[in-house]
Amino acid sequence: MEGITVQRPHARTALACSAALLLATLTACGASAKTDTEKPAAPGGVTAQAGSATSVHVMWERSTDDEGVTGYDVYREGEKAASVDAPKLMTDIGGLTASTAYTFTVRARDAAGNRSAPSAAVPVTTPAAAPADKEPPTGPTVLRGRADSGRTVSLSWGGSTDDVGVTSYDIYQEDSRIHSVSGTQTTARLTGLRPGTVYTFTVRARDAADRSSPDSNALDLTTPSAPGAPASTAPTGLRTATTVQGEESLVDLSWDQPDTGGTIPAYQLFLNGRLTTTIVWGGTPPEGRATYRLTLTDPPGTRYSLKIRPKLPDGKWGDFSAQRTVVLPG
Repeated sequence: MEGITVQRPHARTALACSAALLLATLTACGASAKTDTEKPAAPGGVTAQAGSATSVHVMWERSTDDEGVTGYDVYREGEKAASVDAPKLMTDIGGLTASTAYTFTVRARDAAGNRSAPSAAVPVTTPAAAPADKEPPTGPTVLRGRADSGRTVSLSWGGSTDDVGVTSYDIYQEDSRIHSVSGTQTTARLTGLRPGTVYTFTVRARDAADRSSPDSNALDLTTPSAPGAPASTAPTGLRTATTVQGEESLVDLSWDQPDTGGTIPAYQLFLNGRLTTTIVWGGTPPEGRATYRLTLTDPPGTRYSLKIRPKLPDGKWGDFSAQRTVVLPG
């Protein structure tokens, strides 16, 4: 069956202590203020990969703190080059000079302003400029992988070619770059994932002129659930087909419904990470494979990523399906 779119009042409080000075107030009231003076641990696992002749991609592992890490600062030759908020664990440093050696370190910071010691220094040399590099690399081929554990996966792919040379490969998860490796490397091991989760990976090659290749094939991997965790409620086998009807593009979706022990009354459809519509069945919900037709009026060549999740019998929303990418036909 095909789906269809469908102050509290303020309470007065008595001030028992003088507010002349905060310290005097706390002392008079018998309260004690705890000051966070402990520094976060220095980030580990720092890597720096030249993404082009003028940029470097820096990554690191999560740091720890007694009160919690709030962000990270990246330093180039001891001078701050970038700051990011936790939980982001990577950043790109641009404006560099070709054929130049650099050293990067990372420091963690907490809400009290404490900064960790610098991480181990990581050297990297940007490649030579390639002004004659006018063609993007070819797309990586035959992306494969496996889930090594609930939090790690291993990927491998066929190498790309470029008129000058491939400098790096970027790994994407649902259109977000999460890792980069050297252009001579065609494998990657990803950590920090969640158990019992569906991930969709693609890989793009990049050259010294900072041009990216088309995507590799999309690879869906599901990490094993943690012991005792409930089974995944993600729809599986999501497929798409696009056609043109007049000035409209039709995207036909089909998927296998998860076993939830009851009827699934609705699904949410997300385009580019945002909720677009709720699919509600016009009659009795279907069993087994379900279908839905999405109508779009965007220009040909418009690219969309889409995924769905079910409404469970208990009223909660379930796990997301793997993501699919569609490009509207002309």
